[in-house]
Amino acid sequence: MGVARLRAGRGTNLALLALVLLALLTGGLAFAIGSGWAWWALVAHGAAGLGIVLLAPWKAAISARGLRRGRPGKALSIALAILIAITVASGLAHAAGLWTGTRAMQVHVGAALVSLPLIVWHVLARPVRPRRTDASRRALLRAGALAGGSLAVLGAVEGLIRVAGLPGSRRRFTGSYERGSLDPARMPVTQWLDDDVPEIDAGSWRLTVRTPAGERVVGYAELAGAGDHVRAILDCTGGWFAEQDWEGVRLDRLLGEAGDARSVLVRSVTGYARRLPLTDAGGAILATRVGGARLSPGHGFPLRLVVPGRRGFWWVKWVERVEASPTPWWWQPPFPLT
Repeated sequence: MGVARLRAGRGTNLALLALVLLALLTGGLAFAIGSGWAWWALVAHGAAGLGIVLLAPWKAAISARGLRRGRPGKALSIALAILIAITVASGLAHAAGLWTGTRAMQVHVGAALVSLPLIVWHVLARPVRPRRTDASRRALLRAGALAGGSLAVLGAVEGLIRVAGLPGSRRRFTGSYERGSLDPARMPVTQWLDDDVPEIDAGSWRLTVRTPAGERVVGYAELAGAGDHVRAILDCTGGWFAEQDWEGVRLDRLLGEAGDARSVLVRSVTGYARRLPLTDAGGAILATRVGGARLSPGHGFPLRLVVPGRRGFWWVKWVERVEASPTPWWWQPPFPLT
């Protein structure tokens, strides 16, 4: 019996570690991807989360044995369990549409990030060393059963959400909910981490444009007179999206001949910046208007980058500098650090 328990506990711990790592990876991918591929990342993300739920009774039994033994680090183990429970519960509530505000995603992502150092500690303090039997036919069958069960439960949950007519049935493939499409006044105002909405005077503000041909400055009046427009969906990682009509100047027109440039660096007056592939310049615009009206300060006045097909953290607000660069676009953190 003791050997059987040890094996069961070890297998459960390995499966949970794999599921937690999968959930973290797919969560990051779902955050980063603005195209239809995000759906596949979200399916894997949801299945991983529900797999953790399926294994919870077995893990609870293992944890109870460990607590009775009084092993060191008990408080940290309990904290990790609570954080994972908060992460899974907030994710399920958001997916069902029971909690759809930006706070839901902040709690979901925040709890996951806070749990990372505790996960590393747990792996180091409670090591489960690989064995040859981990790749045995029985182990693979069990893993397959867990994967199949997780996907089946995910399908059942999605079906219940639709049958019950919950708001989750209307979310986008990224998991976001519609907020203020074609009505900019209803579109939420959000910014990344520590950015505040700046007060900018259009009369004194200037855009600096740097290309291999040199550097020049452009005033607001010239940009506001441009006639390029695009209807694009702003899909915020805060869990909402809005489709709007944006007007301004196309990024490739503004840059002109880019020479050997491989990327375009777009920087805000706040210091926030993202580096885009040069190939995105043809579809991106620097917008001065949305919905036929001048941008509001919260939505990026005087100039905002609009990049169809990319998540909201790429849509730099309050732009003050655009630079064609030979640096590859991927030479930056996958997500802004500030």
